[in-house]
Amino acid sequence: MNNLRPYFEAQSVEELWAMHTSNMAKYGFDRLFYAYSCFQMSNRLSEPEDALVLTNHSAAYVEAYVERGLFRSAPMMNWAAKNTGATSWRQMAALFADMSNDPGLREVQALNRRMGIIAGYTISFPMTIKHAAAGIGLTARKGLTHDDVDAIWAEHGEEIEIINHTAHMCIKQLPATGQSRMLTPRQGEVLELVADGKSVQDIALLLNRKTATVDKHLRGARESLGVETTAQAVRKASVLNQIFVLDGQSPAM
Repeated sequence: MNNLRPYFEAQSVEELWAMHTSNMAKYGFDRLFYAYSCFQMSNRLSEPEDALVLTNHSAAYVEAYVERGLFRSAPMMNWAAKNTGATSWRQMAALFADMSNDPGLREVQALNRRMGIIAGYTISFPMTIKHAAAGIGLTARKGLTHDDVDAIWAEHGEEIEIINHTAHMCIKQLPATGQSRMLTPRQGEVLELVADGKSVQDIALLLNRKTATVDKHLRGARESLGVETTAQAVRKASVLNQIFVLDGQSPAM
């Protein structure tokens, strides 16, 4: 099995992701799609902006699959949102055979054929948090068939699962500095104080600032994270590892 120590020594999600994509390519899976969200609803997949999404798929694929919302019709995403463990895409196709006339599913299948996304495996990780879901899709390199992938899994499946579970657990603990919605250091600081049970008045007193200034930073944090309430901001910032992270000093307000 690959040495897992570098996963635990990674200093950021970006560093770990580069390492992980390289490791999975050695097994024949050269394109990965990882998503982790704590805002999963029982009747629908969460919005992409509410999740931590990591992928090395092409920009064209990400635009169609994520930004245009085709992921909502993808069997692998729907399966991963409701199940745990590893499943081959051949098995998944059989599970969703009765949806063959669904327009969204047909569009996803056409996209995958154009992009050479034919065979692979999806691993869905167990969650202990309500409304949380996380999984990774492992796309086999072009030219590999379902039979090839099944053979790879028969020989290396257990270690591949262990490595991906390790990557997932490490990702949850690391700051993702490449996110499009980043809090300022001060926004993160006031959210941490809210999470600690402090009121706006308490925070103003602790930081020697006006309550209006604290409100401004909380409002900015909600806008940056795309949420409506401060409680949602605390949860989302925690999921994205933007608060309670040991990093440099925060600048002054």
